[in-house]
Amino acid sequence: MKQLILVFTLFGILNASAQEKMTQAEYQQAIDYTYGNLMNKKVFNLKTEVHPFEDGSGICFLNYDKAGKSYLSLNYKDSKVTPLFDHTQLAEALSTELDEDVEAADLDLSKIERKDGKLYFVFNEKPFYWDVSSAILKTVDSQKNTGRNSWRNRDRSTSTSPDGKWKAFVEDHNLVIEDTKSGNRVQLTTDGEPGYDYASSIGWFDILEGEGTERPPHFYVQWSPDSKYMVTQVVDTRTAEKMYLLDYSIDSLYKPKLLSYYRGSPGDTTMVTYKPVFFDVETKKQLDIDLPKKIHVNSIGLKWMDDEPHKMIASYRSRGYKDQYLKVVDLDAKSISPLYEESVKTSIDNFEFREVEGWQDLVVLSERNDWKQLYLLNKKTGTLKPLTNGDFVVNEIVNIDSKNKQIYYLASGVDEAANPYYQQLFKVSLSGKITKLTPEALNHEIQFLEGSDYFVDVISAVDQASKTVLRSKKNGKITATLTEADFSAVEAEGWEAPEVFTLTGKDGKTPIFGALWKPINFDASKSYPVIDATYTGPHTQRFPRSFSQAFSNQAMANLGFIVVAIDGLGTAGRSKAFRDVSYMNMGDNLRDHVNAIRFLGEKYTWVDTDRVGIFGHSAGGYDAAHAVLAFPDFYKVAVASSGDHDFRMEKAWWPEMYMGYPVDERYEQVSNVTMAPNLKGKLLLVHGGIDDNVNPSGTFKLAEALIKADKEFDMLIIPSQRHGYTGKYNAYFQKKRWNYFIKNLLNKDTLWDYNIN
Repeated sequence: MKQLILVFTLFGILNASAQEKMTQAEYQQAIDYTYGNLMNKKVFNLKTEVHPFEDGSGICFLNYDKAGKSYLSLNYKDSKVTPLFDHTQLAEALSTELDEDVEAADLDLSKIERKDGKLYFVFNEKPFYWDVSSAILKTVDSQKNTGRNSWRNRDRSTSTSPDGKWKAFVEDHNLVIEDTKSGNRVQLTTDGEPGYDYASSIGWFDILEGEGTERPPHFYVQWSPDSKYMVTQVVDTRTAEKMYLLDYSIDSLYKPKLLSYYRGSPGDTTMVTYKPVFFDVETKKQLDIDLPKKIHVNSIGLKWMDDEPHKMIASYRSRGYKDQYLKVVDLDAKSISPLYEESVKTSIDNFEFREVEGWQDLVVLSERNDWKQLYLLNKKTGTLKPLTNGDFVVNEIVNIDSKNKQIYYLASGVDEAANPYYQQLFKVSLSGKITKLTPEALNHEIQFLEGSDYFVDVISAVDQASKTVLRSKKNGKITATLTEADFSAVEAEGWEAPEVFTLTGKDGKTPIFGALWKPINFDASKSYPVIDATYTGPHTQRFPRSFSQAFSNQAMANLGFIVVAIDGLGTAGRSKAFRDVSYMNMGDNLRDHVNAIRFLGEKYTWVDTDRVGIFGHSAGGYDAAHAVLAFPDFYKVAVASSGDHDFRMEKAWWPEMYMGYPVDERYEQVSNVTMAPNLKGKLLLVHGGIDDNVNPSGTFKLAEALIKADKEFDMLIIPSQRHGYTGKYNAYFQKKRWNYFIKNLLNKDTLWDYNIN
């Protein structure tokens, strides 16, 4: 009897220690909240884009609800929203014309235009028009030019002068012009050769197949408005090194295909260079104008001045991005004169200028005084006048009204009491008078309607449902409500909007922001592991400022996690000083994330800071792997996809801007490859085999370092995928990522036989 009791006792102990297994129902709860299963199926109108009619009479747009979608229109004259057409009538007409069933609630029209009482559109790749008054459907000659949607064949290997007298092209790597009447040719250059090409450029994703393959051709020249001058560049690839890939994914090949592309790494001297060249078409001579030779990832922009037909504005930055220059190139005088210069100790990321026809000033957007602001730069004197000023960010120039001399712009942080990431629309006159056009202290996504008195505004926050309205450009008055978000179906299932939180950053004074997602069946009496959805690239930010992002991490949360998105010091969207915290120090970008998760753990009993995972892609892939190497006692599980694990192996511009130039020991110190021996937790490395944005060699080098350090890790290479994963490959990756966290953070056995839609 005692032996029997002992057997049952041991069986009970073994059974109790058996790992719990995920169920199909638990997976389905996550699958139901993927983007494809939510958008306009269970949640509607999170963001509405409108289509302005070419005749300027109004707009059309889509409204979604449980019954399907409907096409609506608004005429500017009365601002009333009405059906664009009778959906039942049109569906019946299309069914008859195409001899197939077409549902009224599921019409999929594109290239919609309204003209003379007729509605032109494309359905099933076939062009039609619908006579609204007579309800008659007709097919349209697809060759007919119907306005903005027509296509014209263009010879991209030649360029004809504005006066039509000359045609420019390249022959044997040299620039040639030809008299269009006589056919006489003049060769303007003689030193062109393979690898030293006039009137050319390098496409960012130009792929060369095999060795000794010619790169794809690109032809580029600019003519002065009166055809007197022609400007182009000479591209030098003779000493430029390439990055390489092996494509194993082609079913019909049993050896990998060799792929390569020109892309320099930080500090490289063996890179593609561009050199601007200028020609007098009348004399057929090259002008002695010496702008600097630049690497192709940091080249010179040249633009003809509107009021000086023989002058150009040259815009460029020094290597390392510490200096910004605007210079005036006078082709008549063969001279270069300074117009604007900006220099910093870190790097210049945000600079923009625009010339407006009829204005004596350029509109400049710059962070020269820490906060990105608008300025007027006089083209004659170089005098700089601020148009906006304060501790806030001008995010974007939306539109410049040259006639009424007003600039429309998006800005965030204007109201100190509001969330600093929420954008509002303003306009400013050239005298500096500012008008706020969107008073609500929420985020505003703007679609500016050219040629009308209106703009579209999607008003929302991550925890406040979207409302899409039409507003007056004059004063911001709402003239019509177009759509409103409907999330009642998921609300009935228990869904709650992400929670916004804030705390003090690692500097001890600056507020930082984040958001957290809870499972749909959240139970405050339980304890949940945390997953950090990361991307700390200094050029962007992760905080979800709009309601269209409210569901972005819900599917993963539904598996049984708290998911967080955090913007710590060193990221974009705030002051330049805020971003500069990460300059030459990107290895410390996650410290604010660690502090934030600990802050949540102290605030909430249901946040388990002993079980913390992290995932990220690209620069976020670097973050994810870096988390378990730089903070190995805090982050326990990481999925790092397409990561740039060693900035010395990245494309030159990105690290040189944020990690500094020339390359120094800091690159070594923050490299995941260097830190490989620190790994304690679980790490899954993922990369596309033919990623021509972030070369997979960085992931391979990290894997090699982990093996040398005798560290256990996992790796998935997707042979056919580039930087972004698509279709079935993306679904496969998502399953791997879900299961990796389920197994290693939830400590549950996983299933594979489920489909992510």
